[in-house]
Amino acid sequence: MENKEYSEALNLLSGLIKEVRRLDDKLLLVDIDLLESKLHFSLRNLPKAKASLTAARTAANAIYVPPAQQGNIDLQSGILHAEEKDYKTAYSYFFEAFEAFNALEDPRAVFSLKYMLLCKIMVSQADDVASIISSKAGLQYVGPELDAMKAVADAHAKRSLKLFEIALSDFKAQLEEDPIVHRHLSSLYDTLLEQNLCRLIEPFSRVEIAHIAELIELPVDHLEKKLSQMILDKKFAGTLDQGAGCLVIFDDPKTDAIFPATLETISNIGKVVDSLYVRSAKIMA
Repeated sequence: MENKEYSEALNLLSGLIKEVRRLDDKLLLVDIDLLESKLHFSLRNLPKAKASLTAARTAANAIYVPPAQQGNIDLQSGILHAEEKDYKTAYSYFFEAFEAFNALEDPRAVFSLKYMLLCKIMVSQADDVASIISSKAGLQYVGPELDAMKAVADAHAKRSLKLFEIALSDFKAQLEEDPIVHRHLSSLYDTLLEQNLCRLIEPFSRVEIAHIAELIELPVDHLEKKLSQMILDKKFAGTLDQGAGCLVIFDDPKTDAIFPATLETISNIGKVVDSLYVRSAKIMA
């Protein structure tokens, strides 16, 4: 797993699981199921990752599990819930993991705290980040990991792409090289970019792409790709006139109220005809 040879690691584990089940060593089984969950998650197989985690929890419920191992289970649970965008549940799991690691003075406590802050940012509660960092527990772990999340929270609160990009470059090791944080921040960056673009193009019916690029401080080719993606995703109605280097924005097409009313009328006529048929059948009988 350390060498990122995930498939090979799974093959080794499958044989090991059979042996351990025969021995009925529950604690070792918890370790293996948890490792298997991490491997499946690394291979982007979320259903199997959840199944392995459930197996680890089931085995853990039958025995006494050391606090560090329970913290590991909670940390993995938080990661999987965050992946499903259930950030509130993920936050509670990360908090449980943080409390367990903090009590043991385990270095993994700072990562649990970092992911707690990530969840707050993802549910647009970036204002809570500073108060968590300045709390008694948070002050013990002040350093690059928490500074990175604070920079992202500030950028999100100000809805500034420029500050977001500065945070990503200043804290590359803490943000981009952490696969869990990086995945969520990519979707956050896209959301911020789309919100900013929609706000900028709102007053226009036709605008030069270069002008928008200047306003949002992004390269023109990058902006063109994003705008075409947003048009395809129906985030707004418009088209790119690449010959003139312009974005043409259409008015939102208004649905004609006559069509739903016509469908409703036809449906009602159908019901009347059905009830008349039933009545006539009774008379004929």
